[in-house]
Amino acid sequence: MQKFFSNKKMIILMIALLASLGLVFSSISVRNNKAAPPLMQQIGNDVVGIGARVVSGPAEWVKDGLDSVNDLLNAYQENKRLKSQIDDLAQTKVRNQTLTRENQSLKKQLKLNATLMDYGQISATVISRTPDDWRNVFVINKGSGAGVAKGMPVMSGSGLIGRIVEVAKTNAKVEMISTDNKAADRFAAMIMTAGGKTINGIVTSYNEKTGQLVLGQVNTTEAIKKGAKVVTSGLGGATPKGLLIGTVASIKKDDFGLANTVYLTPAADLNDAAVVTVIDRTIEGDGNAE
Repeated sequence: MQKFFSNKKMIILMIALLASLGLVFSSISVRNNKAAPPLMQQIGNDVVGIGARVVSGPAEWVKDGLDSVNDLLNAYQENKRLKSQIDDLAQTKVRNQTLTRENQSLKKQLKLNATLMDYGQISATVISRTPDDWRNVFVINKGSGAGVAKGMPVMSGSGLIGRIVEVAKTNAKVEMISTDNKAADRFAAMIMTAGGKTINGIVTSYNEKTGQLVLGQVNTTEAIKKGAKVVTSGLGGATPKGLLIGTVASIKKDDFGLANTVYLTPAADLNDAAVVTVIDRTIEGDGNAE
């Protein structure tokens, strides 16, 4: 019975469609017949327009519906793909940030350890630094009880920042490499040229305006290149050889074109030292401090 009604509906739909098409074709013939009265032509035009809308309407509706469904599917796929890319990018960004921080930390530490691999290290914290003596001295929270002794060099990060000048049981005073004390024990330094030769000098002063250290007593005909590393030479005291002081920023010759004054960019941040490392050269197996 259900099948019969379905067939019946199909027959009625086909009859209606054929009737509509018949009216449209009839109207077209009436409209094109010049002999037909104007009223009949107008009716024919109206019927043709209505028939065209009746026939084209469902087709346009179906087409628009299919286009909308297709656009929706494309948007869904695109949205899914973009979400996946965003997740990947977010994960990659976090991973890169983490790796960058780890890499910077490891490089900084390896740079320091590679320089000091044959020496003991005593970590300390800066506990006092007065504004009126900012570039001369500061006090750390480790003293003789922790093995700190007078004359030991002090590093900040991977750069040399000063030397121990006074020691108490629980703290010590550090005289900075930038001190203006004329009687300070200055650091002997050396520059390695591109040809592998060594150029010696002494850190004589600090230019507060430019923030650069001054390397004096440099008598050489060798070319000194900007960016060359300057390290301690190990001459004249207990300071070990190879501690990084800074890099060459510029070179100036004297009035006779003989002696050089070399300006250095410090490797340590002289204005912001919170945690430092005291270098203990008298470690086990090294009984003779230089």
